[in-house]
Amino acid sequence: MRKTYRLLTVVLLNLLLLFAPVLETANGLRATSLKRLPTPYSVSVSSVKFETDADALYSETNLEQSGLKRSVFEYAYKGYLYLLAQHKLNKSDVISICDFSQSSRSRRLYVVDLGNKKILVNTYVAHGRRSGGEYARSFSNNGSSHKSSLGFYVTEETYFGKHGLALKIHGLEKGFNDKADRRNIVIHGSKYVGDEYLKTNRINGRSFGCPAIPLNDVDDVIDNIKGGSCLFIFYPAKKYLKGSKILNS
Repeated sequence: MRKTYRLLTVVLLNLLLLFAPVLETANGLRATSLKRLPTPYSVSVSSVKFETDADALYSETNLEQSGLKRSVFEYAYKGYLYLLAQHKLNKSDVISICDFSQSSRSRRLYVVDLGNKKILVNTYVAHGRRSGGEYARSFSNNGSSHKSSLGFYVTEETYFGKHGLALKIHGLEKGFNDKADRRNIVIHGSKYVGDEYLKTNRINGRSFGCPAIPLNDVDDVIDNIKGGSCLFIFYPAKKYLKGSKILNS
């Protein structure tokens, strides 16, 4: 009988250990080290590691001092890791973030060297003329909309066009930016963006949907990001945050 009771005790203890995490979750209990991540991340061991890595990169790169919110970087970094795992990136040491939640008067384009944890370029970038005035509010994937398209892109090859040196970008998110190629959405330089333009204008000029940048930054930006790096164009639109397969992967 004693052996039987002892065996039953061991079995019950093992069952309690097995289901303890489930019971804790059901009662709403969490370890204090498991911080809640911003949407769309769920709390898990992997998400805690992600948050730790993202937090370290964000802090060591001094992105907060440059005006980029931590939550925006976390979205960008999550998508970057997904694209890296999917072998979509040929150039994995650099990520570019265009934060359209900021004013067009702000230097809201960030080219970040992830390996060396430093900002390579921080400059102005235009949004589409029908996306808004000082602030972008509306976005589209449709041709002739003259609006910016949100989401993740991979950079391609350079070419010389009517704006001079330009860089092709390929939209990776169906329904959000996958028509970028046929819309001729590229990174190019323009006189209507930059410090000189802002001397005589209240806000930077707007494009037909391209992320246009100051002419004096074109060479530097394109040279750093061309050839298969990750570009993220962000705005906290509910439709995008809920519908992006990359962010919700």
